[in-house]
Amino acid sequence: MMSPQKLLSLLFAFLLSLPCSSQTQPKREFRGAWIHVIGQGQYAAMSVDQMQRYFIQMLDSFQVYHINALIFQVRPTADAFYYSELEPWSRYLTGVQGQAPVGNFDPMAFLIDECHRRNIEFHAWLNPYRVTASAKDKLHPSHIYYRHPEWFVKYGNQIYFDPGLPESREFICQVVQDILNRYDVDAIHADDYFYPYPIAGEKFPDDKSFNQYAAAQGFSSNERGDWRRNNVNLLIHEIKRTILRSKPWVRFGISPFGIYRNKRSTPDGSGSQTKGLQNYDDLYADIKLWVEKGWIDYNLPQLYWEVGHASADYETLVRWWNENNCGAQLYIGQDVDRTMKASDLTQKMELERSLPAVHGHCFWPGYELLKNNRGVADSLKNHYQTYPALIPAYTHLCDRAPEDIKSLKAEWMPGGYFLHWKRNGDPANPQKAQYYVVYRFDNKEKVNLDDPSKIRTTTRETQYFLPYRNGKIKYKYVVTSVDRFHNESKKGKSKTIKL
Repeated sequence: MMSPQKLLSLLFAFLLSLPCSSQTQPKREFRGAWIHVIGQGQYAAMSVDQMQRYFIQMLDSFQVYHINALIFQVRPTADAFYYSELEPWSRYLTGVQGQAPVGNFDPMAFLIDECHRRNIEFHAWLNPYRVTASAKDKLHPSHIYYRHPEWFVKYGNQIYFDPGLPESREFICQVVQDILNRYDVDAIHADDYFYPYPIAGEKFPDDKSFNQYAAAQGFSSNERGDWRRNNVNLLIHEIKRTILRSKPWVRFGISPFGIYRNKRSTPDGSGSQTKGLQNYDDLYADIKLWVEKGWIDYNLPQLYWEVGHASADYETLVRWWNENNCGAQLYIGQDVDRTMKASDLTQKMELERSLPAVHGHCFWPGYELLKNNRGVADSLKNHYQTYPALIPAYTHLCDRAPEDIKSLKAEWMPGGYFLHWKRNGDPANPQKAQYYVVYRFDNKEKVNLDDPSKIRTTTRETQYFLPYRNGKIKYKYVVTSVDRFHNESKKGKSKTIKL
């Protein structure tokens, strides 16, 4: 006979395997997908028409899965997946760095337009310091490396901007400013590549910049680690200031390596109960400081391990970040393949949604969603992301609700009604309506805008088609306005229609 303890254990395991119910889905949740280009040869093999079709199919799929943010790698190795006068066209776009696509096709401009058409945010993902990915990479003659070779160092088989040089920070900020000037991005994003991952037995070659700047900045000869962290701190702070001066509604997000510090490495025991590479000690990235200072708007740690991993348990880490995020928006990066192989998706989704500081997630890489790796896309569509979600409001940037729409009307058209309205305010003003939420309620049902199951769509259009059925059922539709900071108007306007 099975013991009561074993029976309870089996019951608990069964409950964990059940999909999340629709009631547990939040109305506001960041749902992102990373799309990287480094190491991807597919784009260079595509014609412009093929690439455009691929992007459209990709975004159509993401829209079905209710992904609301695309994080796209536009600057992989100090080259550009977009038109730039500062850096050459990316090798990952055409196969040869500096070679323009046919007709000067601009992938970032195209993706921004297509994302916004589906009300998906576009986050421009930049790798700040990396210049080459391998010894085989050939730099175009126009590359900044040839104009200022003194700004760069070689480590392993790669080239990097020297983080200790003010000129490096200034140039990287120029790249950010250039993107802000010419593209309607929703965020600037950087991942875990700051000082490079350490190579055993090889010292990072920054003696020259250390000797030139450390003492003047108040660092002694035995404080190189603190000096390196300060270099990255300066870059992060300067990027944030660059954004605020130009487009304060654009957010700045970082997706650091998943471990801040191991508990055994911290004198006060404040690190996580893990054993692995550390942001603070190995990559010189003090992510906690950036959050505390408000230099970044969201923190997206890469928690790519399985639940129960011996050295870096997912649950241990997500709880640690939840307790150490200082009130900023916290999203969780999930590795799709590892998650699905370990059958961890249900447990991870339920855990992150149970923690008060966690406001969403992002899937690495987004290509695995397109492949429907072990049914991940089906699970999102049918269980975990059944309804659209609004991105959490960035109230630290702006906490004022936009005005409601004007003149909500329903106009009969062949096959149904067009629900249409007028925007209230200048669309160029980020505090005015940028997109709209369409809710549907039964005629006698109490309107509850906090119920995500009532959301029919989010759209940047000022109309929404309602297919006609038999004209016997009354529905109440409510349309609200949402600004660039994701603040929603208070009540919305309503219209009752028979369908």
